[in-house]
This record gives sequence, structure tokens and C-alpha cells, in this order.
Amino acid sequence: MRYLHTMIRVRDLPTAIHFFCEGLGLTEVRRRDHEQGRYTLVFLGERGEGDSPQLELTHNWDQKDPYTVGRNFGHVAYEVDDIYAACQRFIAAGYTISRPPRDGRMAFIRSPDLVSVELLQRGAALAPAEPWTTMPNVGEW
Repeated sequence: MRYLHTMIRVRDLPTAIHFFCEGLGLTEVRRRDHEQGRYTLVFLGERGEGDSPQLELTHNWDQKDPYTVGRNFGHVAYEVDDIYAACQRFIAAGYTISRPPRDGRMAFIRSPDLVSVELLQRGAALAPAEPWTTMPNVGEW
């Protein structure tokens, strides 16, 4: 398992980038604009650290009002060797999978304190398999 990133939502992307890059010393690693969803993802990392955890800034283009407390923080993400096995471990421990890995690539669960945790399959997505492909989303994630 490897810790990947923490996501926060920002209303003013240039100001947030200035804060984290100039103030904290992070560097923009990559950026993705999603026209259809109307948002931009910017990943920031440490200078000279090729494989360190990153901070994901999510900028929803149409967000005008400040985020309510808790809505600006999104999730923590971990890469796992086998997403199906990881999800099964959580189920066996009594936790609910909020967003099942129907695609063999991504799932979400929530911690006891309701922190969203994203699980991402290391490498290529696994072949879709039951019970995951037909399992519905549960609650928020």
C-alpha cells in the first residue's frame, strides 16, 4: 500500500496555488481540466521528490459561495495491490463500501469519523467482477 494524495476543494485556484507553492514550497506536478464536469484538478508535490504524497486541489468552476465546513476537504487516497481484497477486508471488519469498485479501479469507504478514503488499484484496473459490479453506492463518499 502507498499513500497517494489528499484532496481539498478551492474556490480561487490561482490564489490557492500561490499559497501552497510560494508559501509552503510545493510544486505543480500535473493538471487536468475536465470540461464536461466543469472542474480542474491540480496536483502539488515536494520539489525533488518524485514519489512523495501529493496535495490535490479541486477547483469546481461554477462554485461561487464558500464551501461549508467540511466540504472543502475531500478525501485521502491509497493505492492497493488488490482492490477487491482490500474492500473485502473492510466488509469483513464491519465497514460499508460507499462506492464499490465496479470498474476494478476505484472504491470509497468512510472512516468511523466519516473521513472519505479512496482506494485505487495499483497498475491496470482489475477485470470487473461480482459482487462489485452490481453493488450500489451507499450514503456519501
